[in-house]
Amino acid sequence: MRIEDLQVYELSMELAEKVWRLCVRWDYFAKDTLGKQLIRAADSISVNLSEGFGRFSYKENRQFCYYSRGSLSETKTWLTKAKNRNLIPQDEFRILMKDIDTISIKLNNYIRAIGKQAVNK
Repeated sequence: MRIEDLQVYELSMELAEKVWRLCVRWDYFAKDTLGKQLIRAADSISVNLSEGFGRFSYKENRQFCYYSRGSLSETKTWLTKAKNRNLIPQDEFRILMKDIDTISIKLNNYIRAIGKQAVNK
């Protein structure tokens, strides 16, 4: 199996690209203050999944999934701040929040699956 075969990884990659396309439209101040943080958080979701996937043990993989889940939560917070500061239209915000909810469910399922693999080894 490859990391690209994991749906949660693919969805997190897509979310990061949506966030990038959103932030590049902002003025310099918004990009420099909120945008950079938002992009880093969104990119970190898939990056941590990838790093964990490449680790030797299930326990290490699971730990990086927890980091990924934290980055997902951070992304949600930055997006909320962007909406509250009128940087994101309401309809676009709703779509991104739906994406985050979907990724959250899939990530939690993946973490549970890793735990079952660790028990069975």
